[in-house]
Amino acid sequence: MNWSAKIVHHDNKERIAVYFEKNIQLIERIKQFEDARWSQTLKAWHIPNTEENRIRFKIIPLSHSIPSAEGIENIEKFKQWLRSKRYSENTLGTYSEALKSFLVFYREKPVAQITNEDVIIYNNEYIIKNNLSASYQNQIVNAIKLFFATVLETKIEIDKLHRPKRIKVLPNVLSKEEVKTLLNAHSNIKHKTMLSLIYSCGLRCGELLALQPVHIDSKRNIVLLKNSKGKKDRIAPLSPKILEMLRDYYTLYKPTVFLFEGRQKGVAYDARSLQNVLKSALQKAGITKPATLHWLRHSYATHLLESGTDLRYIQELLGHNSSKTTEIYTHVSTKSIQQIKSPFDDL
Repeated sequence: MNWSAKIVHHDNKERIAVYFEKNIQLIERIKQFEDARWSQTLKAWHIPNTEENRIRFKIIPLSHSIPSAEGIENIEKFKQWLRSKRYSENTLGTYSEALKSFLVFYREKPVAQITNEDVIIYNNEYIIKNNLSASYQNQIVNAIKLFFATVLETKIEIDKLHRPKRIKVLPNVLSKEEVKTLLNAHSNIKHKTMLSLIYSCGLRCGELLALQPVHIDSKRNIVLLKNSKGKKDRIAPLSPKILEMLRDYYTLYKPTVFLFEGRQKGVAYDARSLQNVLKSALQKAGITKPATLHWLRHSYATHLLESGTDLRYIQELLGHNSSKTTEIYTHVSTKSIQQIKSPFDDL
């Protein structure tokens, strides 16, 4: 059976993509690998880029895919520093993998001798040459800056490390009619409640899945979001309609530890399963836009702005540190734009 494998960058992470013609037996075998996933973009299954997986799929000599012994030691020191500062495991994984990629590139050079010029060379000869994204480049720069500023005392000039020019991408938004159709697509009350709560409170996916029954304050009509992004607590208003929906859901499912649990009691609902819930709702609603769960959060903010809610309140509701982050919604709000008369109408 013909197959091939190579290291790829997918979702800003190094993964091993395995290519083969559709075969049920091979699909079942690769599903046995830890964290094996199918990618429609890659048209391939992909698995973690570990030493064991590289050996199994005979991918390039290990000396070309791991840092030097000194590099590995420094990455471990960096991880320890991040943990001591209580960085999230997601951030720890992202930063350490980014630093690893950089130190693999310079595995023949002592870490203490790395300079700003080396960072520029890495950007040109690795990131740009391999058409990697600006967001991935930004992660690399963040990791390098933090590593050299905290773990090592070297000649590298932290402030002179340049980030890539930020691409100004507008948030994707659904209309109120589309949101209504989407939220009514599921007859399953659990699925409907999860999607409705994300939109009605402007939640991130992780914030919804971390909710516990005690975080719903029905007397004050608020939901308490504990330890959200940036390790901040915040509150969001709870509409009477969503509260009634939550009561019906609670009566039927009786969650224990988490508000939304999977098949196993006490275990939070799986993020990928929630994404599939949205995908199914989009299909049922006949919405062909490539919407994600975060689109519901964007739509919530935009619809608030269009209904006249002050931008400062929206900033608080979304948990943004900077008002500049929230101001992006003014560029997708159609309330003012629709009032502008085109000169074409006067022709």
